[in-house]
Amino acid sequence: MKTEKVLLATTILAAASLARSRLVDYAGAPCGAGVRALGSANANYDAGEFAGVNTHGELVVEAGAAVAVGEAVQSDATARVVPLTTGVEFGAARDAATAAGDFIRVLV
Repeated sequence: MKTEKVLLATTILAAASLARSRLVDYAGAPCGAGVRALGSANANYDAGEFAGVNTHGELVVEAGAAVAVGEAVQSDATARVVPLTTGVEFGAARDAATAAGDFIRVLV
């Protein structure tokens, strides 16, 4: 089990359903590929609810692909973290992910 060290969290009105440990954009929707992320949802939320979003610290997020320790990550099309390519960096991986669906810590 991985633990997080949340240094800052905020709330945002969910514009769509949000999944725990997936990235949220500044409009309250799941992050798209390469989009700047506000943070990660701290629970599952339905559209129209006020959602808790962890924005800074060592956050547990869901990986969308294999990620190496220390690698810079960004959002993929399903709001999971993947290695940084041409998008906006979200943070640095503190754990390795061997496949999509793994949960890792990211330092933000």
